[in-house]
Amino acid sequence: PAMVWVIWWIGLGYISALFGNCWALINPWKTLYEWAERLFLGRRDGRVSVLWEYPSRWDVWPAFVLFGVFTWLENVYSKAAVPLNLSFLIVCYSLITWVGMAVYGKHVWLRRGEAFAILFGFFARLSPTEIRVVNRSVCERCSADCCVETEDCVDCYECFEVAEPGDRQLNLRPFAVGLTRSEHISTATAGFVVLVLATVTFDGFMETTFWLDVQNAIYPVASMLGVFTVGGIKTVGLVTIPAVFILAYGLTSWAIQKMSGGEYSIVGIAKMFVFALVPIAVAYNIAHYVSFLLIQGQLVIPLASDPFGFGWDIFGTGDYRINIKIINARVVWYLAVASIVLGHIISVYVAHRISVRIMENYSVALRSQYPMLILMVAYTATSLWIIAQPIVNGG
Repeated sequence: PAMVWVIWWIGLGYISALFGNCWALINPWKTLYEWAERLFLGRRDGRVSVLWEYPSRWDVWPAFVLFGVFTWLENVYSKAAVPLNLSFLIVCYSLITWVGMAVYGKHVWLRRGEAFAILFGFFARLSPTEIRVVNRSVCERCSADCCVETEDCVDCYECFEVAEPGDRQLNLRPFAVGLTRSEHISTATAGFVVLVLATVTFDGFMETTFWLDVQNAIYPVASMLGVFTVGGIKTVGLVTIPAVFILAYGLTSWAIQKMSGGEYSIVGIAKMFVFALVPIAVAYNIAHYVSFLLIQGQLVIPLASDPFGFGWDIFGTGDYRINIKIINARVVWYLAVASIVLGHIISVYVAHRISVRIMENYSVALRSQYPMLILMVAYTATSLWIIAQPIVNGG
């Protein structure tokens, strides 16, 4: 549980945003699948024939659904941290992932169905590193059509895997530039980004006394009617918050369309600007989880010496006790405020870069950003209000 819920789920998101998409290198499902390919099929070129063509209409909806289930397990299912239950869930997700890779192809499923490859890929767009393939002939066989959808072959791990060493580059770039690339963004991808932002916000909201008051007010009436349990109330909240976020973002996209002269559709506007929301998701993630990561993350120190609870002391750290003073409340507060404000500034910058790129008239591009600025300010205020609320255990 410590490795899954603390180090991997929280820590890896920070690493991806700050340094790059390391999940593409350490993804255990990808690694084990590649070992099986080499062992049973003798294939090492990274391209294996698939059983079925991936239905284009599915897009990334399978990953959207799987991430939705994951967030329900994290926020609603109270026994998700029990080792036996967690093991069962990991096995189920592993089978889904490996079957998807075997049926539709490894890289196709990683791009469309593996929820965390997609999620950490979103976060890595904020980072100052990228991979690039300079020989465009490699892209002719890419199942992602990367040479069609983007100007350059950037962060395409399928092409990078099969390219010759001399055709590969690992480059540095300014922070957040990866969010402004010119590329096709699907409705499912846009929905996924909004879902990530909404669910991380709901996770923080559930730990406030305000949510506890709402829950306590609803529960007696709901229980008399036999409609909801506490888990049911949380489930409704988990569904409602993303719906509210989608509505707010849709209204903002409508306002942008009106202020830009109606050249693009509302859905088109929503898809074009959706990556501007990623810095907000990362910033709120930091604000909400950093103290949890630094304090609970210390559990890996004794667990490294005794991973199975057998009383071992392999590295002499078995008797380590968590130091709760590693970060104090004042530092957490300032760090949370700073990360939220900085994240929203970066989001405004990304939205401005995108508007200038897609709109020919600079004044129109500038005017179109007023609705987005209003949305950013409103969400900044909401985020600061949430982290300023008194925190309760087991919200």
